[in-house]
Amino acid sequence: MTPSSALSGRPKQSFTRVLGNYSFVLIFIAILMVYLIINAGATTWSGVMNILRHSTVVGIIAFGMGLAIITGGIDLSVGSMLSLIGGFSVVVFNATNSPLITLVFALLAGLALGSINGLLIGWVKMPPFIVTLANMMIFRSIAQYYLRSVERKSIYNMDGTLSSYDAFYNFGQSKLFDLIPMVGVILVLVTVIMVFLSTSTKSGRTIYAVGSNERAAVLAGISVEWVRTSVYAITGVLSGLAAFLWLAMNGAVDPATLGRSNEMYAIAAVVIGGVSMSGGKGKLLGILFGAMSYNIIDKIIAAMRFDALINDTIKGAILLVAVLIQIMIPVLRGRLRKTRD
Repeated sequence: MTPSSALSGRPKQSFTRVLGNYSFVLIFIAILMVYLIINAGATTWSGVMNILRHSTVVGIIAFGMGLAIITGGIDLSVGSMLSLIGGFSVVVFNATNSPLITLVFALLAGLALGSINGLLIGWVKMPPFIVTLANMMIFRSIAQYYLRSVERKSIYNMDGTLSSYDAFYNFGQSKLFDLIPMVGVILVLVTVIMVFLSTSTKSGRTIYAVGSNERAAVLAGISVEWVRTSVYAITGVLSGLAAFLWLAMNGAVDPATLGRSNEMYAIAAVVIGGVSMSGGKGKLLGILFGAMSYNIIDKIIAAMRFDALINDTIKGAILLVAVLIQIMIPVLRGRLRKTRD
């Protein structure tokens, strides 16, 4: 290869690499364009910002799911955790009349529940799928049992007569500069924090190291047990924050329905965002775009007036295609390299 051909090849390789690393942005733009075309003149700025707003709960949960998947694990309990923490947060708010205490409770409850997953997975060495599947059933069952047996109600409902209720609920509906939903701003802030954690801290590097090669991580002196425990603890904290924001937006929790299928939606956001299901690869920034992309897909399905019963069939098919693409891309790259050689 001549120097000139080598130099001419570099921009192409660099462009291809950048395109591959940030393909989630292109996917998001493509899906958004489809939505705008289908929705035609009915799309407004408020409608576009609602995409960010409606992506908040699943998006925040998906960041925790992303960390778990990067370590080679998974967390199927996030939806039930959202339901349990959300329900008990209603009880705390009604008892204290304090959004701040409710927030602290939600975060600490998430930390506790996530740590249970982490300890069983990290130190007891139980499979993540089994642990989180079991806790998915346990957490939702507790939320429903407490509601019916102790509260004797059909739904966890915040007391609208409390003096702090309006401020709490109005926060969930508020907009920054009357343009951007505050809950969406929080999602963006969480994104910034998670990207910084994963790219610019020692803890972030160890998370990727464990997912890439656990044996090599052990030989490098990394405490794999601690890394796994901390990842699931962070996932719990994020679920607690998501539960708090859900209350601010909706004011009530139905433990039978809240968070149901959110595990799948979070996984879909992670996969569409480019995080490898095999662990050790992927940018957390992509999860933000993955969550919004999946939310737009939901809006496209609604705009096309498909039967609601077929909704999850379409979403499930999209998830399968996304995983298939993840599998095929490395295969195609390998074949292209062999062809060049």
